[in-house]
Amino acid sequence: MALAGYAVLLVAALLHGRAQAQSEVQSVALAGMMGTKALLVVNGSAPKSVAPGETHQGVKIISTTSDQAVIEQAGKRHTLRVGDAPVNSGGSTASAGRGTRITITESGGGHFMTAGQINGKAVQFMVDTGATSIAMSVADADRAGLDYKNGQPVRMSTANGTTTGYRVKLNSVRVGDVEVFDVDAVVIPQPMPFLLLGNSFLSRFQMKRDNNLMTLDKRY
Repeated sequence: MALAGYAVLLVAALLHGRAQAQSEVQSVALAGMMGTKALLVVNGSAPKSVAPGETHQGVKIISTTSDQAVIEQAGKRHTLRVGDAPVNSGGSTASAGRGTRITITESGGGHFMTAGQINGKAVQFMVDTGATSIAMSVADADRAGLDYKNGQPVRMSTANGTTTGYRVKLNSVRVGDVEVFDVDAVVIPQPMPFLLLGNSFLSRFQMKRDNNLMTLDKRY
């Protein structure tokens, strides 16, 4: 009888743990594809390559194509496309972006990575306090639907010499449930593994770092 009671408690604990794990999945975005593997961004974490049939943080990949993935999350299936806004466990886009605080956990090597959106399109940022503005590649700008060639041409020095970039204004930039508007950015020809979240965004926040945790509180 005692063993039976213990088994019931164990099953209940496992079910509770599974439900809790599912409830912790707040948003999922598709950052890109690596062959048949999907680059998933779960709750703003760094992208993780996940193959069909595999599960990452409660999100299972059902199938993939060149630019989209079918996932199963909290018992429901959703289709994610590269560059689309994240979906939450209810299957809708994330909250309205009216928050005032952003919390980012260090991703390793002293870098702070976070998922975000530019004009409603999903991107992956790395916080860079040394960058004057948000910086992105031409490919990132194309995915965000930016008409960057009508921006202001600027000469830029890179490791490969001098090149021409474009200064643009972003309608909106969002990280978590915080959204800001009319943000300066620069588009450069060279490929970049992620976008730099520079001071044109960061200066609108009061920044605090506590060990491996960075907190950004929106200024008024």
